[in-house]
Amino acid sequence: MDAPDVRLVAVGTALPGPPVDNAALAKRFGVDEIWEQWVDAFIGTRQRHFSVDLDSGEVRYRLADLGRIAAERAFATAGLSPGDVDLVVMGTSSPDQLMPATVNVIADQLGINGVPSFQLQSGCTGAFQALDVAHQMLSTGRHRTALVLGGDVCTKHLDLTLDPKDLTPAELVPGVMFGDGAGAALLSTEPRAGAPTIRRILVRLTGLDREPGHVVDWYGPADHHASGPATSEDYKAIEESVPTMAAEILGELQDELDWPDLDYLLPPQLSGRMTARIVESLGVPGAREISCVTSTGNTGNALPFFQFEQLLARMAPHDRALGIAVESSKWIKGGIALEMTA
Repeated sequence: MDAPDVRLVAVGTALPGPPVDNAALAKRFGVDEIWEQWVDAFIGTRQRHFSVDLDSGEVRYRLADLGRIAAERAFATAGLSPGDVDLVVMGTSSPDQLMPATVNVIADQLGINGVPSFQLQSGCTGAFQALDVAHQMLSTGRHRTALVLGGDVCTKHLDLTLDPKDLTPAELVPGVMFGDGAGAALLSTEPRAGAPTIRRILVRLTGLDREPGHVVDWYGPADHHASGPATSEDYKAIEESVPTMAAEILGELQDELDWPDLDYLLPPQLSGRMTARIVESLGVPGAREISCVTSTGNTGNALPFFQFEQLLARMAPHDRALGIAVESSKWIKGGIALEMTA
């Protein structure tokens, strides 16, 4: 018996609060226009959304809140309900707690119970990894509809007491590049008009003997005294490696599927400047780029869902799209191929 096709039925997304632009960040931290211009020129991200109020430090949204909102929007778009779901998978690098798993908190808020649930901890390919798990389980024929979630709340690691002038570039970049958000997708084996078929998902660890490009620490009572920032980034290593890895992912998917021509390209969304350089280096003539990072910030595992949301509104019959993600903490390649059948 052939494996059933798995379709991307609907997507929902959620961002916390109003956008915070570079001028607002500069004003909040009392730095001059040169700092603001540095963010514009070096990072290229105009704004992002924070779950924490920058003035009061109040946590306004948790990842579970954003995940629930995104899922509710996906259900509304699809005309489905939580009762239609028989599988839930989530990818995140910043769960609300170590236990209970955030995926199960979201399921509880939605009224989902009695189904398999999985939470995968990973950086920017976590959404692809969650989609891969759901895709493989749906392909067995034992499940019909999966809710796949992805998101991150990075501002939990933002120390509002620090002075940006005292930070190294490795410490400064995460604070201006990342934002918070969540996304949800409904996958189904049921035929559905306007729902592209997932042709291939690529997930591959390639970090053997390589130093991490991104580190996020968790501190417990036994090591709360540990010095140094909770998060740091080797931006130069990322800048050097991600374009090459993106090209390898694109080439592998195109060769495997025999897709020399593409209608849509969903490139990695690290920052505005980095994404522009990657797209230029990939050189995919005729493919329309779907990017959102300049207006959302780097929302980690939420970002592919913002791209999918735009993609579903644009795809026409026979269109083909490839999405690419690179996880830089221990170097994982991620890719997805979608095709809109007639």
